[in-house]
Amino acid sequence: MSDNQNLLAEQRRALILEEVRRRGGVRVNELTRKLNVSDMTVRRDLDALARLGMVEKVHGGAVPVAEASTYEPGFEAKSALELTAKEDIARAAAPMAVPGSAIALAGGTTAFALAQQLVEVPDLTVVTNSVRVADVFYTAQRSAAGAGGAPRAGAATVVLTGGVRTPSDTLVGPVADAAIRYLHFDVLFLGVHGISVEAGLSTPNLAEAETNRQFVRSARRVVVIADHTKWGTVGLSSFASLDQVDALVTDAGLPERARAEIGEHLPELIVAGGAA
Repeated sequence: MSDNQNLLAEQRRALILEEVRRRGGVRVNELTRKLNVSDMTVRRDLDALARLGMVEKVHGGAVPVAEASTYEPGFEAKSALELTAKEDIARAAAPMAVPGSAIALAGGTTAFALAQQLVEVPDLTVVTNSVRVADVFYTAQRSAAGAGGAPRAGAATVVLTGGVRTPSDTLVGPVADAAIRYLHFDVLFLGVHGISVEAGLSTPNLAEAETNRQFVRSARRVVVIADHTKWGTVGLSSFASLDQVDALVTDAGLPERARAEIGEHLPELIVAGGAA
């Protein structure tokens, strides 16, 4: 994209639309740097594109327009959204992973943030279907080993399921399901595409829904880690009801009305950075 402050509005918007479609999502601050225009100008351009039905505005940026129940953005697009919220959620959820326990980390950008908080927890056994999550632990272990090549004492044992890779770098399908089916986890940390009273936990990916069902069945305790934008969102396929969830860890952006509604259906609500 060109750094030309004199681009016509139509040219700017065409470039923005191309970037949104190519990358699966963009942030306002990225566009201001690339186009060398003000934050206000970019927001006006996004407003115009949204009115035309060409993009969907999200907090801090925009994503391509698609059917809400089936659209699945890529990992990079999702990782650029709600960064502070995901970090707050990860810090609040991390103490639930007790040293020496067996945990499962399902895929997603919030699970990726949580993995970064867990690399120093001793003697964990971590089962994940996320390539990105597994890489967090592998990278930490390689770094700690250094030139000697010996892993540090208490380093996590990481099991990466096989499967077919989704746009969010999650492994799903029969191979992943079979790997999970006969395992038993103390805690499952589960990111979701959407959560609501009516639909429960949902995802736009049918194969991922079945893999998540296996995760839920294999866990003694199910902890959903989801920022406030996931509340009220419904994906194509539901894979668990709210009565199968033991706790929801979310961020302070969740409205008070939603907190009260969740409190009626879940045993535990943890609001990172705020009171539950």
